[in-house]
Formats: sequence, structure tokens, C-alpha cells
Amino acid sequence: MCNSSVPPGAFKLGSSAQPLLDGLVGIFGEGLGTKVLALLAVAGLIASFHTIIYAYGRNIYSLSRAGYFPRWLSITHGARKTPHVALIVGGVIGLVLALFMNYVFGTASYVGAALLNMAVFGAVISYTMQGLSFYMLRRDFPTIDRPYVSPLGNVGAIACMAIALLTLVYMFLNEAYRPGLWGALIWYALGVLYFAATEHRKKSAR
Repeated sequence: MCNSSVPPGAFKLGSSAQPLLDGLVGIFGEGLGTKVLALLAVAGLIASFHTIIYAYGRNIYSLSRAGYFPRWLSITHGARKTPHVALIVGGVIGLVLALFMNYVFGTASYVGAALLNMAVFGAVISYTMQGLSFYMLRRDFPTIDRPYVSPLGNVGAIACMAIALLTLVYMFLNEAYRPGLWGALIWYALGVLYFAATEHRKKSAR
């Protein structure tokens, strides 16, 4: 951790395992405010992984219902009606991959960094697609009834896409981020190829 009496410079923050917290400590000291901000940051990180768990369970369930994954992956719980099979299978696959990376590369910090960067990679792709969808809907369906109208309009959507894509570029420029990013990119590419091949078989069978 950086010395709180001396503001940390770019070199120290660049080599820190917790640059946000070290930067806050360097500016505000190790007081209650810094600890509260650190707690909020940790809560946000935990919430993001909970959201990912919800998302992968729902995605596996939906893809199974659509015929892209085996049908048994869309079995829901008898009482709670949750896609418990998809949640369990997705969790087991994620745990196996995390253990594989841990034993191959030998450090838990590498696994944590890879998983975090994969999540951020998926997030910036999602933000880009959301901005693009917003722009296309406003362009193609200008008179459709909208319960909520964005005050920033197309300018906000374009700015969102630009920031997300710029973030993605800078992530690839950081050597420490690349393993997780390349892993996510390869997984995305395989998913697109699988979708294309499966959709082609469906059309041929009709």
C-alpha cells in the first residue's frame, strides 16, 4: 500500500494491486471517508459478480429453450420456478475454469484479474450494443410509444458507444489485462460460429 503521507504518483499506482484505494488514501488519508468509499467499491464488485451469475443462468436457460443448448439445461425448479440446472452447470464450469487457470498460472491474483477483465470486456461490449440499439430504435421507430425518454437522446447513445469502445482499446493496450481479454474474445468468436452453424442447421431442417 502507498504511504499516505506522500501522494502516490503514476508509477506507484500503476504497480499497485489496488490503485483506486491507494489513490484515495494518498489524497484523503486513511480516515473513515476512505474506508467507506473502499467498502462501497467492494460492494459494487460483489454486486457485479452476482449480476453475472444471474445473467449466465438466464442466458443458458434461454439458449436451451431456443434449441441451441441441450433441453435439460432449461429445466426449472418445481417450487421456485428458477433455472436451477442452468445456474448449477454454469457455476461448475466457471469454477473448473478458475481452478484450471489457478493451477496452470499458479497465482490466485492472476485468476481474479482475468475474471474481472473478462467481466469488464463483456460490460463494454454490452454498453456498445445498447447504445447502438438505442440509436437504431430512435432512427427506425421515431414515433413508437416510450415509457421513458432519455434526456440525452442520440448524442448520449453515441457518447456511450465512444466511451465503451475507447475503454476497450485501452484495455488491450495494458499487457496485464490481455490474457483475460483474449480469452473472452475467443469465447465470443466461438459462440458466434456455433450460433451461425446451429442456425444454418435449423434452416436446413425446415
